[in-house]
Amino acid sequence: MPRLFSGLSGRLLWLTVVFVMLAEILIFMPSVAGMRMNWLRDRLDTAAAAGIVIDGLQPAELPRAVQDDTLLATGTKLIALKKDGTSRLLAAVDVPPQVDDQYDLADISMPTSMKDALNTLFFGGGRVMRVYGPIGESEMIIELVMTDDALRKDMLRYSKMMFVLSLVISLITAILIFLAINRMMILPIRRLTLSMRKFSEQPDDPSRVFTADKSRGELAVAGRFLTNMQVELQRTLRQQKNLADLGLAVSKINHDMRNILASAQLMSDRLVDVEDPMVRSFAPKLLRTIDRAVGYTSEVLAYGQASEAAPRRRRIRLADLCQEVRDILAIDPEAGIEFVEQIAADLEVEADSEQLFRVIHNLCRNAVQALANLDPEDATVVRRMTISAQRIGSVVSITIDDTGPGMPRKARENLFSAFRGSARSGGTGLGLVIARELVLAHSGTIALVEKPGPGTQFRIEIPDRPVSLEDYRARA
Repeated sequence: MPRLFSGLSGRLLWLTVVFVMLAEILIFMPSVAGMRMNWLRDRLDTAAAAGIVIDGLQPAELPRAVQDDTLLATGTKLIALKKDGTSRLLAAVDVPPQVDDQYDLADISMPTSMKDALNTLFFGGGRVMRVYGPIGESEMIIELVMTDDALRKDMLRYSKMMFVLSLVISLITAILIFLAINRMMILPIRRLTLSMRKFSEQPDDPSRVFTADKSRGELAVAGRFLTNMQVELQRTLRQQKNLADLGLAVSKINHDMRNILASAQLMSDRLVDVEDPMVRSFAPKLLRTIDRAVGYTSEVLAYGQASEAAPRRRRIRLADLCQEVRDILAIDPEAGIEFVEQIAADLEVEADSEQLFRVIHNLCRNAVQALANLDPEDATVVRRMTISAQRIGSVVSITIDDTGPGMPRKARENLFSAFRGSARSGGTGLGLVIARELVLAHSGTIALVEKPGPGTQFRIEIPDRPVSLEDYRARA
C-alpha cells in the first residue's frame, strides 16, 4: 500500500493546491488591474483637489516652494488643469522630455486595464506616464505626469499579499478536501484493497471474507459485490477440491474395476458356447453391457483432464437404442412403473450410439428413481415414464417424460451444475452435467420443459451433421 501522501490522496491534495492557485491567478488579473486603476484615480483625485485650490488663487502665481510641496504630496512631476477649452499649468518640476505611456481614466476597458497592469508589473519601472481624467461630474480635466516607480512598487506589494493569501486559501481548501475525500473514499478503498490482498493470500479462509457496509454509496455497493464474489469463489474452490479428491478416489477405484471387468469379460465370453437357449438370448446383452462398462472405466480417468471424446456419428435406429436402455434399467414388474415407447420403428438419428445411450439412460434412470419414491399405497398415482421422438426436417426431437413428483426449486435453479443440481438427497447432479456435455458435442440442445401437470419432462434436440458441398456432389 502506498503512503498516505504518496498515494491517491496525496496526489489529490497537490492537485487541489495547483487548481486553486490557477483559479486565484484568474482572479488575480482583474484584481491587480482594479488595484492599479484605484491607485491612479487616488492620485488623480488628490491632484484635482490641489488643482482646484490653485485655480482659485488666480491671477496670483503659486510660490515655487508651495508648488514643490504640492507635487511632492501628489507624487507627480506636473499638474495641469483643462478648463473652458484652455489648459493651465498649475505646478511643474523636472518636466521630462518625453512621455512613454498615456492613460485616459475616463475611457478604458477591463481587458485593456489588465493588459496595462501586467505591462507595468513585469516591465515597468523608470517609465514616464501621462494620466488624465475628468474631475467629478464637471467638464474640467486634470492631467498628471509622473513616473511609474511608486505604482509598480505598490503593485508588487499587493501581488505578494495576494500570493500569500491565495496560497493559504488553497492549502486550507486542499486540506479540507483531503480530509473529506480521505474519509469518504480513500479509507474505504484501502480497506477494500487490504481485504483483497489478505483474501488472495488464503482464499479458503472464511475469516478473510470482506465485511461490507450497509450504506448506499458506490463503494459500499462495490464492497457487497466483493463479498459475494469472495463467498462464491470459496464455494467454487471447495467444489474444485472435492472434485480433485473425487478424481483421485475414482482413479484408484477405476484401476481395480478394470481388472475385475476384464475377468468378467473373459468368463462371459464362454457363455456364448453354452447350448442353453435362455443363456444364448441373454449372453449378447451381457457382453454388450460389460463392454460398455469397460469403455466407461477407460474414459473415467480422462474425464477430469479433458472433455468428452468427439462423437463418432452414424445413423442408428432410436427404437433399438431405447430398447437397450429399457433392458439395462431392468425395472421390477412389482414396482408398478410403466415404460412407454412412442418411437417409430424406422426413425433414425445421426449420433454416437454410446454417447446418446448414456444421455437417455441417465435421464431414464432419474425418472425411474423419482417414480420409485412415490407412495406405493396410493392407488390414484400413475407411475409412467414415456420416451417419444419425432423428426422435423434435419432435427430429431426426443422427449423423456415422467409422472413423478417433479424437480424441486433448488434443482431447477442449478439444473446443470455439478454437486448442486441433484433432485434427490445424496445425489451429485453429475448425470445431467454429463448429458448436457454430450448433447452439446452433437451441436444439440437439452432443456427442462415446463408442463401443466406433475412430473418432469426433458427435451433433447439433435440435428444432423451438415453436409459439405463436395461430399454432396461426390455422393450425387
